[in-house]
Amino acid sequence: MRGDQMIKRYLDKYSTAVLLFPYITLFIIFIVIPVVAAVGLSFTYFNTIEWPKFIGLDNYINLFTKDEVFMQKVVPNTIVYSIFVGIGGYLLSFFLAWSLSQISKLPRTILAIIIYSPSMTGGVLLTTVWSVIFNGDKSGYLNYILLKFNVIKEPVLWLQSDKYLLVIMIIVTLWSSMGVGFLAILAGILNINEELYEAAYIDGVKNRFQEIIYVTIPSAKPQMLFGAVMALVNTFQSSGIGVALSGANPTPNYAGQLIVTHIEDYGFIRYEMGYAAAISVVLLIIIRFSSVGAQKLFGNSDY
Repeated sequence: MRGDQMIKRYLDKYSTAVLLFPYITLFIIFIVIPVVAAVGLSFTYFNTIEWPKFIGLDNYINLFTKDEVFMQKVVPNTIVYSIFVGIGGYLLSFFLAWSLSQISKLPRTILAIIIYSPSMTGGVLLTTVWSVIFNGDKSGYLNYILLKFNVIKEPVLWLQSDKYLLVIMIIVTLWSSMGVGFLAILAGILNINEELYEAAYIDGVKNRFQEIIYVTIPSAKPQMLFGAVMALVNTFQSSGIGVALSGANPTPNYAGQLIVTHIEDYGFIRYEMGYAAAISVVLLIIIRFSSVGAQKLFGNSDY
């Protein structure tokens, strides 16, 4: 009897720690250790054959002062891509979610499934479908249509052109980015109490725009924050689409080269692991500041 009581007291006292232990272990193994290792390697020259050689801040200095591709191609491409895919995709998710919330349940459900379904498309299938559309010969759907209507005289190499690749990457990513973030925002808007809107109009709200600003966004802040985080994650997760579409890393004339693909180029093609780690640390800092910004914008002041 006393033994059972001791076990019960032990479980009551340490049950939280016992339950959290597997998750903490996985977090340390797959998050903390890789981050610490990346930071450490960023101060070394490491080619996977020889032992890492400490070189101080040389990788960071070279990244910002000598890597012309990074400063002239990768950074501008990443900024443009992030604005259209991250911010633009997030605003598009909100607009679509708000628009669907204004219609009846059956068409809303059907349209939500249609909008969400591209996000379930696997990377291989996604690349295959869009590669057929933008194929560079006459069999490509886009070339076929434009040639038929005499818009162009010769087939255009869409995916090998530094003029069009980044634009195509943005289009493809936006098409496939209306995922769980979009659904979360839609759910948040649908859960807003209608009485809040009625009270807002009594207090002076005069149109739908003011309704969105003063009622919808403040009332759906948790879902808006989740949508912002998912937009941020999607922006960097999908950045390999340029390599998948063009079939090359680096992409043609670095037209679709983003920070993530620049890391892959140096890490898995050139095997300059120390330099790739330095770029990864820079990316980690960017993501951290972006997530803090999203928290400041949509998070609660209590956090």
